[in-house]
Amino acid sequence: MDVQVRIERYADQGRCVGHIDGRVVFVRFALPGELVRVTLDEPHDRDDRFWTGEVTEVIEASEDRVPPAWPLAGPLAMGGGVGGADLVHVSLTGQLRWKAVTVSEQLSRLGHIDVNVPIERMDGDETLGGFHWRTRIEMIADDNGRPSMRRRGSHVRVPLDTMPLATKSLLAVADAEHVWDGGFEPGSQIRLSVPEPRDGAAPADSGDYAVLVDGELRSGARRLVERADIAGTTFEYTVDANGFWQIHRQAPLALPNHVIDLARREIGDKPSACIWDLYSGSGLFTLPLATLVTPRTRMLSVEGGRTAVASAQRNLRHMNLTDVDARCGDVAKTLANVPAHLSHPDLIVLDPPRAGARAKVCRQMAASEARSIIYIACDPTSLGRDAGTLRELGYELADVRAFDIYPMTHHVETVALFRRA
Repeated sequence: MDVQVRIERYADQGRCVGHIDGRVVFVRFALPGELVRVTLDEPHDRDDRFWTGEVTEVIEASEDRVPPAWPLAGPLAMGGGVGGADLVHVSLTGQLRWKAVTVSEQLSRLGHIDVNVPIERMDGDETLGGFHWRTRIEMIADDNGRPSMRRRGSHVRVPLDTMPLATKSLLAVADAEHVWDGGFEPGSQIRLSVPEPRDGAAPADSGDYAVLVDGELRSGARRLVERADIAGTTFEYTVDANGFWQIHRQAPLALPNHVIDLARREIGDKPSACIWDLYSGSGLFTLPLATLVTPRTRMLSVEGGRTAVASAQRNLRHMNLTDVDARCGDVAKTLANVPAHLSHPDLIVLDPPRAGARAKVCRQMAASEARSIIYIACDPTSLGRDAGTLRELGYELADVRAFDIYPMTHHVETVALFRRA
């Protein structure tokens, strides 16, 4: 069913909102103010509160609209549908505007905090047109054994001969390893992990890369080395090729540098401090927090993924950091049994998954009597909800800043500082 609709505002998941005969419709590949023709998703005759659909024709375009630079990720009606870049129809300036509105609206609607949130674009992204930023990509082998992505709403696998979102270093490895030539078992999961070179050495030459098929190493190395200059110190991280790491090539620089700036400001000139690092991954924030904030810092880090914790412990040993208690486990359960000498942190840093920290962990953080909480959020809705909880528990939003580490997508990373009122 095709309908004509005037788009009213931004919504979630890279969609916008319009109304058809009083019913809400969430539209993909639209922009506020536009008049568009939309094909509704099936079944469109149900009695749900809302419909969903996708733009098939733009009648009156927004000034933020641009032709999709990667058509495969654009609307189905224009030959796209593979996903991975749901804002590919939006100018880079328009993408920042979209994300700023989204973060501010969620903090207002769910957290009851009215604030304008600045969005910072990563170095080089504008020059690269918003592409070539991913240091990790995942694909699936089609029936002919070639890398592909599934077309939305179907079982069709669209073969790929490049990936515009991938860094140039990753694409060089893919070419050298003949990834685009295929030869994979149909249906197998293909993952490339290629650290961004920060020492001038190409990953393909150094061996610091991985091509994984169904989780098994096909070429390269299982353990990869990531380097980041943070507050004047170079940190070296060993991470699992199949594990989590910030995927934007600049994120391991931008996020920790900002967090350390905030942490130093909150701790001040204290000679020692206790810090919690929750959902700590492979230690991206743990290492600089343990070494750059005070002369003597004792820490508790908590992460649920065993592989990530093993990497973090290895990274801590490499730096001979013995005052960090790095634990593997559910955050809420772990915080129920914290050793006395770590039970009252001066500062808490947390980087939870998309679902956020949720109320129980927020209550545990407040019960610790920490003065300051630095919350790194990859989902504005979860941040807004948890901000509301922290506000009820006696914390005020003292600083907030967002980083566009997911260009061409609706995702955005926000760093919020909460301080006990």
